[in-house]
Amino acid sequence: MKLAFTVEYDGGDFSGFQRQINAITIQEKIEDAIEVITKQKVSINYAGRTDAGVHALSQVFDFSTEIDRSESDWLNGINSNLPNSIQVKDVIDVPEEFHSRFLAKNRTYGYVIYNSRSKPLFFDNYAHWEKTPLDFEILKSEGKTLLGTHDFSSFRSSSCSARNPIKDITSFKAEKFNNFIVLHITANAFLHNMVRIIMGTLVDISKNENKMTIKDIINAKDRNFAGRTLSAKGLFFLGPKYDDLYKITEPLNSVMDKLKI
Repeated sequence: MKLAFTVEYDGGDFSGFQRQINAITIQEKIEDAIEVITKQKVSINYAGRTDAGVHALSQVFDFSTEIDRSESDWLNGINSNLPNSIQVKDVIDVPEEFHSRFLAKNRTYGYVIYNSRSKPLFFDNYAHWEKTPLDFEILKSEGKTLLGTHDFSSFRSSSCSARNPIKDITSFKAEKFNNFIVLHITANAFLHNMVRIIMGTLVDISKNENKMTIKDIINAKDRNFAGRTLSAKGLFFLGPKYDDLYKITEPLNSVMDKLKI
């Protein structure tokens, strides 16, 4: 049988999700925890390869097993062998053809900005601090121009190995809560560092430090025209979306639903 899990984690202590040879990763911790309770080596599939320092509120992973346990036994067993910064939340039976990555229809990220001259003392590990006042209306309107299918070469890192830079952004939303600005973006897939570069570009434009529009930067297909890559600590993977038949929990609509800011 195959099981699918949702998991949340604080990415600050890890070198990303994907297992690496000489670094501590979330995948490694999850697979090690599963091995403890199953006494078997397990390699998990996962929906999104988040980078070092990036958090997740609803990452999805799956693996096949012949071991029959109750839902609570799976969750309690895995969680008791995980560090406090990683927690498995849900588990369901899925068909054998299910694959966390390949069957995801889209993925949603949220980015948290704290816009104030003073530091966000209690949220410093979960927000990008921007001292200069941002024009929220410009940020919101420019963000909307990202919607649609485009070549996002201007918003990919130099180390990005993706063959196809064309992605389809289906949703962009901007919210403001006192000094917090939260941006949400959904696409079929993302290039390496694409979300953080988009956020850095929107911040630069809303400060009038970049005179180009998002549309102009997309058309340029050149990373040199986009803004800086914002810090990983403000980025949250809210989760993938699947066909309803798999009954996987929907991605969160807002980071704020979780952080309760």
